[in-house]
Amino acid sequence: MKTVSKLGIATAMLMAGSTGSVWAASLVQVSLWDKGASTEMPMGLAYAAPGLDLTKATMGINVLPAAVKAGKVTFKVKNGSKDTIHEMIVMFLADSKKSLPYIDAENRVDEDKAGDKGEVSELDPGKSGALTVDLKAGKYLLICNVPGHYGAGMWAEFTVDP
Repeated sequence: MKTVSKLGIATAMLMAGSTGSVWAASLVQVSLWDKGASTEMPMGLAYAAPGLDLTKATMGINVLPAAVKAGKVTFKVKNGSKDTIHEMIVMFLADSKKSLPYIDAENRVDEDKAGDKGEVSELDPGKSGALTVDLKAGKYLLICNVPGHYGAGMWAEFTVDP
């Protein structure tokens, strides 16, 4: 009598029931960066701010690719800072002409009102994390919501195509 491994049975069932593409998530590389904790953070660089000039940003988020197909998306996030904690939050962007709701007293985005879709919480300098979420077609912002960071330009646009 032949023995069949549980892994072999599971693999056969997956292959018989669907194509591999249904199970695969789009992979997005995210790099969180800054010019160092001793560098003064300019303010007024929030998304859609009047007169926005990101050349003044001392921190930011790089995303590759900047667009994927709708469905499961895995964000692999690395905090490239040498001395600052950062995070990455996926926010749905209901209106691309408006900034996200902001709590001035706390110097951060109101995550509950903004439409938080998931996050890689506070990453120590040099550390990495990952997040997989199911995203519908639309515009999103990836932000760092550590107090002051979003207003200092730490955000990136992200598109999910149908």
